[in-house]
Amino acid sequence: MIQRKQTIFLLLAIVFAVVCLCMPIGSIEPKGMGLQSMIWNFGLVVPNQGMNFSHWLLFALLVITIPMEIFAIFQYRNRMVQAKICLWSMLFCLVWYIYYGFVAFSYTQHGGTYHVQFAVCLPLLSFVSLILARQGIIKDEKLVKSADRIR
Repeated sequence: MIQRKQTIFLLLAIVFAVVCLCMPIGSIEPKGMGLQSMIWNFGLVVPNQGMNFSHWLLFALLVITIPMEIFAIFQYRNRMVQAKICLWSMLFCLVWYIYYGFVAFSYTQHGGTYHVQFAVCLPLLSFVSLILARQGIIKDEKLVKSADRIR
């Protein structure tokens, strides 16, 4: 199970998603006087005001992908299910970026300067890892089918 390269790519996708959950994904520098607010996957942290959980969907999308990818690792005997799970996880990563763009756009409309943080690239790295894992899974499936044909 762990010796397959797609398992390594799935583990990398999990690590990238978990690290993205633990880091800020943006910051808002207000025009004029004010303190800089940090945007995390689960909400906006405004100094002296607390947490605003207005865009919890970013958090939910990444939290959904993590168990799916763990489940995909243990589906190594059923490669087509594993490939479909990778496809669904890739879809959730794309939806994460679409919603992130919406969140960033909405915060820039209220005034202030929006700054992107490093953690924004981690779902993209997770997406690339999922593509590589899916390619490996499909390649293994073709190899097994060709070996069955020879018998």
